[in-house]
Amino acid sequence: MFISGTSKISKTNFLKGIFLFVFASFAFSVIAQPAQNTTPSASVVVQTNDVSLSAPPSIGAQLSAQEVAQNPSSKASELFAPVTKADTPKHYVKAAASGSVEMDLRQLWNELKLNNPQLASLRESYLSAKATVPQIAAPDNPQVGLVWSGMPVNSPFALGGANAPTAQYPQGISSNNAISFAQPFKFPGKKSLASEIANTNAEGLLAQAESTYLQLGAQLSSLYYSALAAQKQLTVLKESVMRLEMIKNVAKARYANNTAAYVEYLNAQVSQSAAQADQFNVERQLRVSLNNINTLIGRHSREQLVLRGNSSQAMKGIPSLIELEDYAESNHPSLKSSALNLEAARKGVDLAMKGYLPDFQVIGSSYTPRGPFSANNGALFYQFEFDIIIPLYFFTKEKYGVEQARRAQAAAEAGTISTRQQIAFAVNSAYAVYEQARNQAQFLRDRQVPQADAAYRIGLIQYSNKGQGFNDLLIAQNQLRNLELQLAQAESNLLQAQAALLVTAGKEPF
Repeated sequence: MFISGTSKISKTNFLKGIFLFVFASFAFSVIAQPAQNTTPSASVVVQTNDVSLSAPPSIGAQLSAQEVAQNPSSKASELFAPVTKADTPKHYVKAAASGSVEMDLRQLWNELKLNNPQLASLRESYLSAKATVPQIAAPDNPQVGLVWSGMPVNSPFALGGANAPTAQYPQGISSNNAISFAQPFKFPGKKSLASEIANTNAEGLLAQAESTYLQLGAQLSSLYYSALAAQKQLTVLKESVMRLEMIKNVAKARYANNTAAYVEYLNAQVSQSAAQADQFNVERQLRVSLNNINTLIGRHSREQLVLRGNSSQAMKGIPSLIELEDYAESNHPSLKSSALNLEAARKGVDLAMKGYLPDFQVIGSSYTPRGPFSANNGALFYQFEFDIIIPLYFFTKEKYGVEQARRAQAAAEAGTISTRQQIAFAVNSAYAVYEQARNQAQFLRDRQVPQADAAYRIGLIQYSNKGQGFNDLLIAQNQLRNLELQLAQAESNLLQAQAALLVTAGKEPF
């Protein structure tokens, strides 16, 4: 009986050993087997500037790093050379500064006005247009001429001896040689009207530059308040991490006392890791916003920038909708530009009507019976000529010129009406967005966030005292964090809507 039992146990152990050996062999074969369908590792090909982008690079030119090290004189060594400051493309206005700069919204707008390349281009275009005004108002250039008259056929083209007597020509070759001076001028009022049109168009360019400045400023304000919201969200997430650390410590203490499950500690740790991951995302968004602000104000994108501002102080009273519409009617740069374009079009009609009037030319000549470059050997006499340039050919050019000017005036009038309607529509839409953002921020700040904070505090007290309601506490903490993040974003949206509303009305938001 004893032998039989021993034989049975040995048989069972033997079968278990065979099973474990077969399983280990199968696992080892699966792990050691090479992958058959794996994709090859990706490679990066560096192209030099002298290779056309439309054609692939030569395979022979793609040397490895070892070949480059063995042959430093090869041109391919440039492919693996480190990028230096000289090779970096300069797409910015100012060089990167060594220290950080602290700015508020007003200082950012000043930097935008001074250093933004687009605004600098518009300013130069305005100055270029202003430089054409004195050119148009200046008189026409005079004409000076030399005249050789009375030269017989086949006579030599003599200059100094053009009037010297010869056996063939006893009286000389040329007679009545002259020096003439001609001065054309427009009908009175044409040049002054044309210069006024040019000056009005130049002022219209300046108004367009001011409108572009407001548009870029609105974009800058949006980035500024987004960065402030990201900074506030980082503070909220850090506080959330601290609260979860407190919950985690309470769960750990209760687990040590055998009054809570270990899974509660793990759930608190997972929630804390999620808050830290959100913190990393917000930090990345903040860096992107700062880089965009630097680029917009004409600085290097990686230059250090510290934003200074108070969201609560920036939330100020906004004028009523009627006041904003009235302000836009009289101060918006787009309406100024449209009014100047309309004024230039009306003056263009007056100038086209003056095309029916003739222009003039005055010519003064001095005649002498001598060569133009020889000594005076005769008496001088003078001649005065007055010419009228008449618009002939049935006034075809003038008639269609007037029609063109009147069509341009009608287009300018329609454009002015359209611009006024668009601005009024934009102000109304921006005001509606501002009211919605204000109501949402106020609702979150006055009701939802305080309620979520109270729920979190009650849940923390109950869990600490009674040891129950861990899930309720975790949910309350997550809701508090989400609502605080929403409140920071809602306040940012409110400030952005406030800045956009003022800019839409043609006013700086500070």
